[in-house]
Amino acid sequence: MTMLRPRTLSGRYARTAYLFLIPAILFFAAFFYLPIGNVTATSLRTGPQADQWAGLGNYTQALADPAVRHSFLVTVIFSVIVVIGSIVLGLVLALALDQPLKGRVVFRVLLLVPYLTSVAIVGLLWRNILDPELGVLNRVLGAAGLPEQTWLNTSPLLTIAAVTLWQSVGYTMVLFLAGLQGIPETYHEAAKIDGADAWRRFWRITLPLLAPTTLFVSVMAVISGLQAFGQAYIITNGGPGNATDLSVFHIFNVAFRARDFGYSSAQSVLLLVVIVAFTLVQLRAGRRGEVTY
Repeated sequence: MTMLRPRTLSGRYARTAYLFLIPAILFFAAFFYLPIGNVTATSLRTGPQADQWAGLGNYTQALADPAVRHSFLVTVIFSVIVVIGSIVLGLVLALALDQPLKGRVVFRVLLLVPYLTSVAIVGLLWRNILDPELGVLNRVLGAAGLPEQTWLNTSPLLTIAAVTLWQSVGYTMVLFLAGLQGIPETYHEAAKIDGADAWRRFWRITLPLLAPTTLFVSVMAVISGLQAFGQAYIITNGGPGNATDLSVFHIFNVAFRARDFGYSSAQSVLLLVVIVAFTLVQLRAGRRGEVTY
Protein backbone atom coordinates (compact mmCIF):
# COMPACT_ATOMS: atom_id res chain seq x y z
CA MET A 1 0.00 0.00 0.00
CA THR A 2 2.82 2.38 0.82
CA MET A 3 4.28 1.86 -2.63
CA LEU A 4 1.06 2.95 -4.33
CA ARG A 5 0.58 6.21 -2.44
CA PRO A 6 3.34 8.22 -4.22
CA ARG A 7 1.93 7.18 -7.59
CA THR A 8 -1.58 8.21 -6.52
CA LEU A 9 -0.37 11.54 -5.20
CA SER A 10 1.72 12.21 -8.31
CA GLY A 11 -1.30 11.41 -10.46
CA ARG A 12 -3.40 13.87 -8.50
CA TYR A 13 -0.72 16.53 -8.80
CA ALA A 14 -0.47 15.87 -12.54
CA ARG A 15 -4.23 16.21 -13.02
CA THR A 16 -4.24 19.43 -11.01
CA ALA A 17 -1.34 20.79 -13.04
CA TYR A 18 -3.05 19.97 -16.33
CA LEU A 19 -6.24 21.60 -15.04
CA PHE A 20 -4.38 24.86 -14.43
CA LEU A 21 -2.63 24.54 -17.81
CA ILE A 22 -5.88 24.25 -19.76
CA PRO A 23 -6.39 28.05 -20.15
CA ALA A 24 -2.83 28.50 -21.44
CA ILE A 25 -3.19 25.51 -23.81
CA LEU A 26 -6.47 26.88 -25.17
CA PHE A 27 -4.93 30.33 -25.57
CA PHE A 28 -1.95 29.03 -27.55
CA ALA A 29 -4.18 26.75 -29.61
CA ALA A 30 -6.53 29.60 -30.54
CA PHE A 31 -3.99 32.38 -31.12
CA PHE A 32 -0.83 30.53 -32.10
CA TYR A 33 -1.19 27.01 -33.43
CA LEU A 34 -4.46 27.47 -35.34
CA PRO A 35 -3.24 30.65 -37.11
CA ILE A 36 -0.01 28.86 -38.08
CA GLY A 37 -2.02 25.98 -39.46
CA ASN A 38 -4.30 28.37 -41.34
CA VAL A 39 -1.36 30.28 -42.84
CA THR A 40 0.34 27.03 -43.83
CA ALA A 41 -2.83 25.82 -45.56
CA THR A 42 -3.22 29.17 -47.34
CA SER A 43 0.39 29.04 -48.52
CA LEU A 44 -0.46 25.98 -50.60
CA ARG A 45 -3.06 27.91 -52.59
CA THR A 46 -3.06 30.76 -55.07
CA GLY A 47 -5.44 33.23 -56.66
CA PRO A 48 -7.02 36.47 -55.34
CA GLN A 49 -9.14 34.48 -52.89
CA ALA A 50 -6.51 31.78 -52.30
CA ASP A 51 -8.99 29.23 -53.66
CA GLN A 52 -6.79 27.48 -56.24
CA TRP A 53 -4.41 24.68 -55.36
CA ALA A 54 -0.75 25.59 -55.89
CA GLY A 55 1.11 22.98 -53.85
CA LEU A 56 4.69 24.08 -53.23
CA GLY A 57 4.59 26.55 -56.11
CA ASN A 58 4.46 29.58 -53.81
CA TYR A 59 7.52 28.36 -51.92
CA THR A 60 9.62 27.77 -55.03
CA GLN A 61 8.56 31.17 -56.34
CA ALA A 62 9.52 32.86 -53.07
CA LEU A 63 12.92 31.18 -52.94
CA ALA A 64 13.66 32.36 -56.49
CA ASP A 65 12.19 35.86 -56.09
CA PRO A 66 14.90 38.59 -56.03
CA ALA A 67 12.57 40.92 -54.10
CA VAL A 68 12.13 38.32 -51.34
CA ARG A 69 15.88 37.74 -51.12
CA HIS A 70 16.52 41.49 -51.00
CA SER A 71 13.99 42.02 -48.21
CA PHE A 72 15.51 39.15 -46.25
CA LEU A 73 19.03 40.58 -46.68
CA VAL A 74 17.81 43.98 -45.49
CA THR A 75 16.17 42.31 -42.49
CA VAL A 76 19.34 40.40 -41.59
CA ILE A 77 21.44 43.58 -41.70
CA PHE A 78 18.83 45.38 -39.61
CA SER A 79 18.76 42.50 -37.10
CA VAL A 80 22.56 42.36 -36.79
CA ILE A 81 22.67 46.08 -35.97
CA VAL A 82 19.87 45.72 -33.43
CA VAL A 83 21.35 42.61 -31.77
CA ILE A 84 24.87 44.00 -31.42
CA GLY A 85 23.56 47.40 -30.32
CA SER A 86 21.17 45.87 -27.78
CA ILE A 87 23.90 43.79 -26.17
CA VAL A 88 26.58 46.50 -26.10
CA LEU A 89 24.42 49.48 -25.13
CA GLY A 90 22.27 47.49 -22.71
CA LEU A 91 25.33 46.11 -20.93
CA VAL A 92 27.08 49.50 -20.78
CA LEU A 93 23.99 51.19 -19.34
CA ALA A 94 23.46 48.35 -16.87
CA LEU A 95 27.07 48.60 -15.66
CA ALA A 96 26.73 52.36 -15.25
CA LEU A 97 23.40 52.23 -13.42
CA ASP A 98 24.55 49.37 -11.20
CA GLN A 99 26.90 51.81 -9.50
CA PRO A 100 25.79 53.74 -6.39
CA LEU A 101 24.92 56.87 -8.35
CA LYS A 102 22.54 59.54 -7.18
CA GLY A 103 19.23 59.42 -9.04
CA ARG A 104 19.95 56.09 -10.74
CA VAL A 105 16.36 54.93 -10.16
CA VAL A 106 15.09 57.93 -12.14
CA PHE A 107 17.46 57.14 -15.01
CA ARG A 108 16.34 53.51 -15.05
CA VAL A 109 12.70 54.57 -15.31
CA LEU A 110 13.44 57.13 -18.05
CA LEU A 111 15.31 54.52 -20.09
CA LEU A 112 12.48 52.02 -19.74
CA VAL A 113 9.67 54.42 -20.76
CA PRO A 114 10.34 54.16 -24.55
CA TYR A 115 10.05 50.36 -24.35
CA LEU A 116 6.63 50.73 -22.75
CA THR A 117 5.52 52.99 -25.61
CA SER A 118 3.92 51.45 -28.69
CA VAL A 119 5.87 51.16 -31.93
CA ALA A 120 3.26 53.32 -33.70
CA ILE A 121 3.76 56.24 -31.32
CA VAL A 122 7.54 55.90 -31.41
CA GLY A 123 7.49 55.75 -35.21
CA LEU A 124 5.34 58.88 -35.54
CA LEU A 125 7.47 60.70 -32.99
CA TRP A 126 10.75 59.99 -34.76
CA ARG A 127 9.32 60.57 -38.22
CA ASN A 128 8.47 64.10 -37.14
CA ILE A 129 11.83 64.59 -35.40
CA LEU A 130 13.76 63.40 -38.48
CA ASP A 131 11.68 65.33 -41.02
CA PRO A 132 14.22 67.19 -43.24
CA GLU A 133 12.19 70.42 -43.36
CA LEU A 134 10.14 70.58 -40.16
CA GLY A 135 12.04 68.17 -37.95
CA VAL A 136 13.37 69.29 -34.58
CA LEU A 137 16.73 67.58 -35.08
CA ASN A 138 17.63 69.58 -38.20
CA ARG A 139 16.53 72.77 -36.49
CA VAL A 140 18.91 72.04 -33.63
CA LEU A 141 21.72 71.35 -36.10
CA GLY A 142 20.97 74.57 -37.95
CA ALA A 143 20.95 76.58 -34.73
CA ALA A 144 24.35 75.10 -33.86
CA GLY A 145 25.75 76.06 -37.26
CA LEU A 146 25.98 72.46 -38.46
CA PRO A 147 24.74 71.23 -41.86
CA GLU A 148 21.24 69.78 -41.91
CA GLN A 149 20.85 66.10 -42.77
CA THR A 150 18.33 64.08 -44.74
CA TRP A 151 18.34 61.23 -42.26
CA LEU A 152 15.73 59.09 -43.99
CA ASN A 153 17.44 59.32 -47.39
CA THR A 154 21.16 59.01 -46.70
CA SER A 155 21.10 56.13 -44.19
CA PRO A 156 17.49 54.99 -43.77
CA LEU A 157 18.20 51.45 -42.57
CA LEU A 158 20.70 52.62 -39.97
CA THR A 159 18.24 55.30 -38.89
CA ILE A 160 15.33 52.95 -38.20
CA ALA A 161 17.76 50.55 -36.49
CA ALA A 162 18.85 53.41 -34.22
CA VAL A 163 15.22 54.23 -33.46
CA THR A 164 14.61 50.58 -32.61
CA LEU A 165 17.60 50.58 -30.29
CA TRP A 166 16.41 53.79 -28.63
CA GLN A 167 13.10 52.11 -27.88
CA SER A 168 14.37 48.69 -26.78
CA VAL A 169 17.65 49.41 -24.99
CA GLY A 170 15.86 50.11 -21.71
CA TYR A 171 14.50 46.57 -21.68
CA THR A 172 17.90 44.98 -22.32
CA MET A 173 19.39 47.29 -19.68
CA VAL A 174 16.92 45.95 -17.10
CA LEU A 175 17.75 42.35 -18.03
CA PHE A 176 21.49 42.93 -17.74
CA LEU A 177 20.97 44.85 -14.51
CA ALA A 178 19.11 41.89 -13.04
CA GLY A 179 21.95 39.61 -14.17
CA LEU A 180 24.57 41.88 -12.59
CA GLN A 181 22.75 42.00 -9.30
CA GLY A 182 22.56 38.21 -9.29
CA ILE A 183 26.36 37.86 -9.29
CA PRO A 184 27.64 37.27 -5.74
CA GLU A 185 29.81 40.15 -4.55
CA THR A 186 32.19 37.68 -2.92
CA TYR A 187 33.55 36.77 -6.37
CA HIS A 188 34.65 40.35 -7.00
CA GLU A 189 36.04 40.73 -3.49
CA ALA A 190 38.13 37.58 -3.89
CA ALA A 191 39.41 38.83 -7.25
CA LYS A 192 40.37 42.18 -5.69
CA ILE A 193 42.33 40.37 -3.01
CA ASP A 194 44.17 38.48 -5.77
CA GLY A 195 45.07 41.82 -7.37
CA ALA A 196 42.69 41.77 -10.36
CA ASP A 197 41.83 45.20 -11.73
CA ALA A 198 38.35 46.30 -12.88
CA TRP A 199 38.87 45.14 -16.47
CA ARG A 200 40.05 41.68 -15.44
CA ARG A 201 37.13 41.30 -13.03
CA PHE A 202 34.74 42.26 -15.81
CA TRP A 203 36.33 39.93 -18.35
CA ARG A 204 36.89 36.94 -16.04
CA ILE A 205 33.88 37.17 -13.71
CA THR A 206 31.11 39.50 -14.86
CA LEU A 207 30.97 38.61 -18.54
CA PRO A 208 31.05 34.81 -18.12
CA LEU A 209 28.40 34.87 -15.40
CA LEU A 210 26.22 37.06 -17.63
CA ALA A 211 26.27 34.43 -20.38
CA PRO A 212 22.67 33.23 -19.75
CA THR A 213 21.40 36.82 -19.76
CA THR A 214 23.36 37.63 -22.91
CA LEU A 215 21.94 34.54 -24.60
CA PHE A 216 18.38 35.54 -23.69
CA VAL A 217 18.92 39.13 -24.87
CA SER A 218 20.41 38.00 -28.18
CA VAL A 219 17.62 35.48 -28.85
CA MET A 220 14.90 38.02 -28.11
CA ALA A 221 16.68 40.69 -30.19
CA VAL A 222 17.01 38.34 -33.18
CA ILE A 223 13.33 37.36 -33.01
CA SER A 224 12.27 40.99 -32.64
CA GLY A 225 14.56 42.15 -35.46
CA LEU A 226 13.40 39.51 -37.92
CA GLN A 227 9.76 40.37 -37.16
CA ALA A 228 10.20 44.16 -37.32
CA PHE A 229 7.42 45.91 -39.20
CA GLY A 230 6.24 49.16 -37.63
CA GLN A 231 9.53 50.99 -38.10
CA ALA A 232 9.56 50.48 -41.86
CA TYR A 233 5.80 51.00 -42.23
CA ILE A 234 5.52 54.23 -40.25
CA ILE A 235 8.90 55.94 -40.54
CA THR A 236 10.10 55.16 -44.07
CA ASN A 237 7.28 53.22 -45.78
CA GLY A 238 9.95 50.82 -47.01
CA GLY A 239 11.87 53.55 -48.80
CA PRO A 240 13.68 55.28 -50.19
CA GLY A 241 13.30 52.82 -53.01
CA ASN A 242 13.30 49.51 -51.16
CA ALA A 243 16.20 50.29 -48.81
CA THR A 244 14.10 49.51 -45.72
CA ASP A 245 11.88 46.83 -47.23
CA LEU A 246 11.94 44.53 -44.22
CA SER A 247 10.59 41.00 -44.64
CA VAL A 248 7.36 41.50 -42.71
CA PHE A 249 6.74 44.79 -44.50
CA HIS A 250 7.29 43.03 -47.83
CA ILE A 251 4.88 40.27 -46.80
CA PHE A 252 2.34 42.94 -45.82
CA ASN A 253 2.59 44.56 -49.25
CA VAL A 254 2.19 41.26 -51.05
CA ALA A 255 -0.85 40.36 -48.97
CA PHE A 256 -2.78 43.62 -48.69
CA ARG A 257 -1.59 45.65 -51.66
CA ALA A 258 -0.95 42.96 -54.26
CA ARG A 259 -3.80 40.86 -52.76
CA ASP A 260 -1.83 37.63 -53.13
CA PHE A 261 -2.55 35.91 -49.83
CA GLY A 262 -1.18 32.51 -50.85
CA TYR A 263 2.20 33.92 -51.85
CA SER A 264 2.43 36.11 -48.74
CA SER A 265 1.51 33.14 -46.53
CA ALA A 266 4.32 31.09 -48.06
CA GLN A 267 6.77 33.89 -47.28
CA SER A 268 5.43 34.02 -43.72
CA VAL A 269 6.02 30.30 -43.24
CA LEU A 270 9.56 30.60 -44.63
CA LEU A 271 10.26 33.50 -42.26
CA LEU A 272 8.95 31.43 -39.34
CA VAL A 273 11.30 28.59 -40.29
CA VAL A 274 14.22 31.02 -40.41
CA ILE A 275 13.35 32.48 -36.98
CA VAL A 276 13.08 29.00 -35.43
CA ALA A 277 16.38 27.96 -37.03
CA PHE A 278 18.21 31.06 -35.76
CA THR A 279 16.77 30.53 -32.29
CA LEU A 280 17.82 26.88 -32.14
CA VAL A 281 21.34 27.73 -33.33
CA GLN A 282 21.66 30.45 -30.68
CA LEU A 283 20.39 28.19 -27.91
CA ARG A 284 22.74 25.40 -28.94
CA ALA A 285 25.70 27.80 -29.06
CA GLY A 286 24.69 29.20 -25.68
CA ARG A 287 24.66 25.74 -24.10
CA ARG A 288 28.14 25.05 -25.43
CA GLY A 289 29.28 28.36 -23.97
CA GLU A 290 27.89 27.47 -20.58
CA VAL A 291 29.85 24.21 -20.64
CA THR A 292 33.02 26.20 -21.39
CA TYR A 293 32.47 28.42 -18.41
